[in-house]
Amino acid sequence: MNSFIMLWASDTVKSIVTVAILLVLIIAFFIQRNVLNPEKHEVKKHAVILIYVGLFILLFAAILGVLAVWGYNLSMQTTQFIEQFVLFIENSVAAIIGSLLVILFSMLLYKIARIALFRVGKAGSSKARRKKTIAKVTLSILKYTIVLFALLIVLSMWGINVLPAIAGLGIAGLVIGLGAQKFINDLISGFFIIFEHHYDVGDKIEVKGFKGEVIDIGLKTTKIKNWKGEVKILNNGDVNDITNFAMYESVAVVDFGIAYQEDISSVLTLVESKLPELKQILPQIIDQPKVLGVVDLAASSVNCRVIATTRNEEHYEVERVVRRKIKEWLDEAGIEIPYPQVVVNQPKDRKN
Repeated sequence: MNSFIMLWASDTVKSIVTVAILLVLIIAFFIQRNVLNPEKHEVKKHAVILIYVGLFILLFAAILGVLAVWGYNLSMQTTQFIEQFVLFIENSVAAIIGSLLVILFSMLLYKIARIALFRVGKAGSSKARRKKTIAKVTLSILKYTIVLFALLIVLSMWGINVLPAIAGLGIAGLVIGLGAQKFINDLISGFFIIFEHHYDVGDKIEVKGFKGEVIDIGLKTTKIKNWKGEVKILNNGDVNDITNFAMYESVAVVDFGIAYQEDISSVLTLVESKLPELKQILPQIIDQPKVLGVVDLAASSVNCRVIATTRNEEHYEVERVVRRKIKEWLDEAGIEIPYPQVVVNQPKDRKN
C-alpha cells in the first residue's frame, strides 16, 4: 500500500512538472505572438532574431526537462545512437564515397550540358529561336535521364538489385500509359509541336484568345507571357487553333479619314510624298510605306489607307507614329479631318 502511494505520488509529481513546463511554453509562445505582432508593435530585425533564438532554446530545454522528469536516459540513448551511426559509416564508406562521386558527376554532366545547350541560339541568326527551343527540350529530357541513371547506380552501390527495378519500369510504364492517357497525349503533342515547328521560344502566338510570347516549351506544357506580364500555362494537348505571328513580317495598317469636300487626289499625293520620311525615323520598317487609296465611303468621311511592312511584331509602334505624322501633315496643309457633328434646328417662335 505504501509503495502504491509512493508510486502514485511520484507519477503525480511528474505529471504536475510536465504540465507546468507545457504551460511555460504556451505562455512564452503567447507573449512572442503579441510582441511580434506588426499591427501593435514595431520590432527591429535583430530583436526578432533574438526572440526566436530564445524560444528555440526554451523549447529545447523543455524537451530535455520532460525527458529527465520521466526518467528517460538521454545520455545512454545518445551514446547508442552515435555508436550505431559510427558503425554504419565504417561499414558503408565505399558506398557513401561512390554515391557522392556519382551525384557530383551527374551534377557536373548536367551543368556542362546546360551551358553547352544554352549557348546554342545565342547568335542572332534566323534559326536562333528554333535552336533555343530544341536546346530547352533536349535539356529537359537529359535532366530526367541523368537523374534516373544516377539513382539506379547509387542503389546498386548500396547492394540493391536494380534489375527487377529496370524490369519494373517497363511494367510501370505500361500501367502509367493506360492510366494517364492525358499525360501521354500531352507528351506526344509536345513532340509534334517541337519537331513540326509549330512555334519556338520567343515567338508571338495566340491560343484560346490569349496572345503573348512563348517563354518556355516542355514536353508537357507551354508557357506564354503577354504584354502585361501574365503567364498562361497550357498543356500541349490543349494547344490547338494556334495563330503564330512570328513566322513572317508584320504589316502596319493605318486608316485615316478626310472630309468629302477635300480633293482626294491631292491628299493622297501629299501623304505619298511624305511617306519616305517614315523609313528614316522608323528602322522597324522594311519596305517603303504605300498609300493604298480609298477604302471606305463612310457617313461623314472618305477613309484612306496606308500600309508598311515591318519587322515581326513591331508594327504597333509604327502604326502609332504613322497616325501622328498623318495628322501633322494634314493639319499643315489645312486639310480637314472630319469628326461626328450633330446639327440641331430650333423652330422659330410663333407669334400669337
